Amino acid sequence: MAATTALAGCDRSEAPVDDDGRVRLRFATDWRAQAEHGGFYQALASGAYEKRGLNVQIIQGGPAVNVPQLLASGAVELGMGSNSFIPMNLVAEGAPVKAVAAFFQKDPQVLIAHPDPALNSIADLRGRPILLADASINAFWVWLKSKYGFTDDQVRKYTFNLAPFLADERAVQQGYLTSEPYTIEKEAGFTPKVFLLAEEGYPSYATMVLAPTAFARDNARALRSFIAASAEGWRDYIQGDGKAADALIRRDNPDMTQDILDQARAKLKANGIVDGGDAALYGLGAMTAERWRAFFEVTSQAGVYPTSLDWRQAFTTQYLPGRG
Repeated sequence: MAATTALAGCDRSEAPVDDDGRVRLRFATDWRAQAEHGGFYQALASGAYEKRGLNVQIIQGGPAVNVPQLLASGAVELGMGSNSFIPMNLVAEGAPVKAVAAFFQKDPQVLIAHPDPALNSIADLRGRPILLADASINAFWVWLKSKYGFTDDQVRKYTFNLAPFLADERAVQQGYLTSEPYTIEKEAGFTPKVFLLAEEGYPSYATMVLAPTAFARDNARALRSFIAASAEGWRDYIQGDGKAADALIRRDNPDMTQDILDQARAKLKANGIVDGGDAALYGLGAMTAERWRAFFEVTSQAGVYPTSLDWRQAFTTQYLPGRG
């Protein structure tokens, strides 16, 4: 069936249904298929979506994919939010889209340094050159400056090329817990120092499900089913055998290798990325107002958002398992 009407008018008909009566949902991710999307692929592979009456298509992202634009145009029903800035930015722009689940309780954002016995915490990185992507300047860098007194003269441009970091033993670079540290080990032959921002109190969620407000309202049952099935998928991917999901990931992204998937999955598990934090108390996908408030307080005090912004519009918990 053709896509339903676009988001702009806040009117959204019911989601399309396939010939077998299953609700069709297109879910756009934030990057090419990888272990960080494993729970969704696990739910697809295991039939968790299908048994709940859903026909889910996972549409992988990439450098040219803008998930909020796909949602606004009606090209997809649901999308992935990489971090808490995404839904908060949508509130600031007046876009009727909310985070409805957060499957990463800890944002896997890290700072990476060369081995050095003098480096024991993030605070020890003050004064060192830090390679940051443009998108990070108004994101986690704001928190680092607020918490540790880092200064903008430390910033160097990160172009996702490891060479500048490898060439300077004092250099620090941003990365993802499940990606760059492993690449450095393989390509440079040493184990870098890795500092997970979430372990130091960085309050952002990650791997969130975003839904247009009207679509969620008109398709509440399907949305709850999608979140419940995704939670089941993430549980099984982290705690069980993820090979079926990995096969689908490699099908969608032929550049992905099993060793990369294995180490990423192991790090997600070891660091409680999925099942730690609020999820340990309230279940996978959980979010709390306290956590969102903490995120907003840091970012608004740093001038990223006006203090008058209604931060509660960034999320809703009403579609999580056990709610509504």
